[in-house]
Amino acid sequence: MTSARQAVAAGRRAEEMARRYLKERGMVLEAGNVRGGGGELDVVALDGEVLVFVEVKSGAGPGELLQRVDPRKRRRLVAAAEAYLARRPGPTPRCRFDVVTVRLGDRSPRVEHLADAFRVGD
Repeated sequence: MTSARQAVAAGRRAEEMARRYLKERGMVLEAGNVRGGGGELDVVALDGEVLVFVEVKSGAGPGELLQRVDPRKRRRLVAAAEAYLARRPGPTPRCRFDVVTVRLGDRSPRVEHLADAFRVGD
């Protein structure tokens, strides 16, 4: 398998692990891998009455995964969320942006969840 294919496979695995993690904590998954507004939403879920847009980051190295959600990435996530909300029926619920990191390099992958990781305008 080429390294690009390996990266895609690792990303899919990380997203599936993140979905499972969120479901186990009571979140209701609404959508995944939604494109719009020039970006992509990895996971959209309900946490009670709050609509949560989740960015999933994975990696094996020592680099800080949260740093990859830089200001440019945040703007793209906000634009994708706005596009999603424009298509979603009903009133607009309260929303937040979370980041789930998945470290795949260890024998047992580690999932970490940062709720309310950033706000619009950060």
